[in-house]
Amino acid sequence: MGDLYSRLQAAAAGIRRRTGLEAHDVVVVLGSGLGDYGRTLERSQALPYAELGFPIPQAIGHGGTAYSAQFGNHQVLLLAGRVHAYEGLGMEAVTFPVRAAILAGARQVVLTNAAGGCGDDISPGDLVLMTDHLNMSGISPLLGMNDERLGPRFPDMTDVYTPELRAKAHAAAAAVGQKLKEAIYFWWHGPMFETPAEVRMARMLGAGLVGMSTVPEATAARHMGAEVLGLSLCTNRAAGLSASRLSADEVIEVANAAADRVRALFNQLLPVL
Repeated sequence: MGDLYSRLQAAAAGIRRRTGLEAHDVVVVLGSGLGDYGRTLERSQALPYAELGFPIPQAIGHGGTAYSAQFGNHQVLLLAGRVHAYEGLGMEAVTFPVRAAILAGARQVVLTNAAGGCGDDISPGDLVLMTDHLNMSGISPLLGMNDERLGPRFPDMTDVYTPELRAKAHAAAAAVGQKLKEAIYFWWHGPMFETPAEVRMARMLGAGLVGMSTVPEATAARHMGAEVLGLSLCTNRAAGLSASRLSADEVIEVANAAADRVRALFNQLLPVL
């Protein structure tokens, strides 16, 4: 199998070989219910995860195909679906596609997810930029021996989510008649939805969103020196904050309803990253 760095290099070489491109400038991870975006693009090239050596997602609303497409002067790799810690996979697998894309040239990483809203001003259907995160899982992709070829032992996490990219996202949203909110994201690995007590804790710590993904990839990307933009679609109010019970079906339903808005935002944003 080889060490992680060798396997990442092989995957990056596979991306280059299959696309015929020396580099991709941006990688976008499409979260729950958002994975169809790549298929809607004209002249996009589909790359099945299995052919790239990527782990295959099993979660509802996650595909297993990468799409290579051009936006303005940028070449973008869109990852339709991700694997999660709750699938029983280690952090190497969870972060492998993003790390491979960075080795294939991507210096900017856009991470999307579906999340529960726990901030007072965040409602289902809102698009929310992540300003920071809280990792309450006890898990990190940087545990264990560090490979200096990927990044430093103690990476700085002051600005995990790059302020300049958030500014570009706000400008792109305004250009298509949208407004983005901002919040801190609370990561709990799941697969169960958070309890009302855990949601109260998240609120007390300053979080406005709760979810089961994104933080490992953001951490790995910053470890490798890439810039990160995090975008959440609020699909429901978190446990204890509404009268209804939570379900995965609701998450997918709201995500599907927001697909056109996300597509319009990305069509405006990706060419200017």
